[in-house]
Amino acid sequence: MEIKLKRVYEKYDKNDWYRILVDRLWPRGLKKEDLKIDLWLKDIAPSNDLRKWFWHKEDNWEEFSEKYKKELDKKKEILNQIRVLEKSNKIITFLYWAKDKIHNQAVVLKNYLT
Repeated sequence: MEIKLKRVYEKYDKNDWYRILVDRLWPRGLKKEDLKIDLWLKDIAPSNDLRKWFWHKEDNWEEFSEKYKKELDKKKEILNQIRVLEKSNKIITFLYWAKDKIHNQAVVLKNYLT
């Protein structure tokens, strides 16, 4: 089982297999039919307060990661849903719309699960 990460604005690829949007907000400028997602798990995303505090500032990265992991500890049902999907799919791709490919919630989520 493999988890891949991909920006929502990157070209669709059939090798993404099962595509999950892991953002709380819908990406700007994209129609739902154009994104080609299998599932939108907006409740796995960081809380609105944490998301707004982080605001993708690299200086906040370490603290954001720790706070988000604590939030994930409380989301057992959704995490179990992802684990079930992991077992039935060769690859799962977490889609996110942050510009920074290193400092975003999808990175934290992937590390948390692996």
